[in-house]
Amino acid sequence: MAIPKVSVPEGKIGKWSVERFVIGPDTPGLLWYAARGISMPHGEYTRLRCEGRDGVTMSDTPTEMDQHLAFVHSAKGHVLINGLGLGMALSAILLPDRKRPVDKVTVVEIEQDIIDLVGPHYLNDPRVEIIHASAFDYQPPNGVRYGAVWHDIWDSICSENLDEMKTLHRRYGRRTDWQGSWGREECEEQVRRWGRYA
Repeated sequence: MAIPKVSVPEGKIGKWSVERFVIGPDTPGLLWYAARGISMPHGEYTRLRCEGRDGVTMSDTPTEMDQHLAFVHSAKGHVLINGLGLGMALSAILLPDRKRPVDKVTVVEIEQDIIDLVGPHYLNDPRVEIIHASAFDYQPPNGVRYGAVWHDIWDSICSENLDEMKTLHRRYGRRTDWQGSWGREECEEQVRRWGRYA
């Protein structure tokens, strides 16, 4: 199953903005991807940015979509997502033609402005619940077990995220059939190649 491009409208609330952008032959930064063997097809994409932070918090480029595929294929039943972002993974698991049905999705997002900016695009689906909280503080209701838990709260893939990933995996591990963290394999590869926090 392919993950569809994001259809969240452009907009800005507080420091957060949803923007369309184009990747073409002269796009700055393409050499970084090419040097790592990553193909970045030309086209129009959507990104989530925060004023005052370097780079992009999230985008719907093919590379980032691929990093969510394991979660999308594993999601079933009641699903927990830590981090709303653009809602790319959320929209993919809500599709009606999935082989594994998703009955409910609880999204935990720490930034109220992201909830206000992106959340309305998904809240028309009665299966979606968005909670304003930190992934590290949220307390799931007693007796709730998740079919899958996905952690996507980091702006970039960096080995420094591994400690937080391990904390979240311990926190939710007994309450889910499957869980994963965005970019975990890449972070672990960084440690193998260059050492901790290289």
